Amino acid sequence: MPPLATSHLAPVIAPLQLLPAAVAAIAYAQRVRTLAREGRPVPAARQVAFYSGLGVILFALLSPIGRVSDDLLAVHMVEHLLLGDIGSLLLVLGLTAPLIAPLLRIKAIDRLRVIANPLVAFPLWVIDLYVWHLPVLYQAALRHQGIHALQHACFIAFGMNMWMCLFGPLPMPAWFGNLQKLAYILAVRLAGAILGNVFAWSGTAFYPIYAKGEAYWHVSPVVDQNLAGAIMMVEGSILTICLFAWLFLKTARENEERQDLLDFAHVRGVELTDERAARAVAAGRAGDLRRRIEARAASGPDG
Repeated sequence: MPPLATSHLAPVIAPLQLLPAAVAAIAYAQRVRTLAREGRPVPAARQVAFYSGLGVILFALLSPIGRVSDDLLAVHMVEHLLLGDIGSLLLVLGLTAPLIAPLLRIKAIDRLRVIANPLVAFPLWVIDLYVWHLPVLYQAALRHQGIHALQHACFIAFGMNMWMCLFGPLPMPAWFGNLQKLAYILAVRLAGAILGNVFAWSGTAFYPIYAKGEAYWHVSPVVDQNLAGAIMMVEGSILTICLFAWLFLKTARENEERQDLLDFAHVRGVELTDERAARAVAAGRAGDLRRRIEARAASGPDG
């Protein structure tokens, strides 16, 4: 291992990549203050998630990871996973419907809601992931700052769009229930695992541009590439386990809420179908339905 030169520890200053993060932080803070004044405060956990997402993104870009990623594919893979998986997920977890309402009032942006459909979001994410890993584009991003910024922006944007189907405030299609969410998670993780396996088991180096950095760090091109694939698969496996646990707990909670609604309606003599109760719970409107049942019961059979 060579001694660490100052150039390998210095922060990376890339205005094209840092400016959007600063703009997002300012806009988010202003919207949070506006909603607080209107009596619709954004939960603290949401704010922590959003700012943590920005923090993860800035860490990936500004820390030595951002510098060494130009030398080693394995480190570059860590950077991309922080941007496209972890950072983008935290940003989505920080969003609420009132927060993004002003954006949706812009017609051009509102029309883009179609890409948040799971049937669209998944293929867009896969195309983005694989196309940017083609040698010609991947190495072009390392050579040109503007293309590199575009690559990172695409990883974050399409990553957020992919996560939006699971955790975002936009309404999803009625057919996209928990079973479909499970299939969606499996499809996303499988697509990532295939690429990870290609890197992990290939005996041919795909990106000659890393030759100089690999020589500096005394890492062979194939080992560097195999390690990058292993990192991708390990991160994907951990994330998949977490997503399965989340979906299991979500399904259990929704089943309990649905049964509570059915029991609540039965005790008060109000007819309520299982399908209607399930829809209300899935939409997060169980409380509204409970109040309507109570009001109907109070008004009597003729109400």
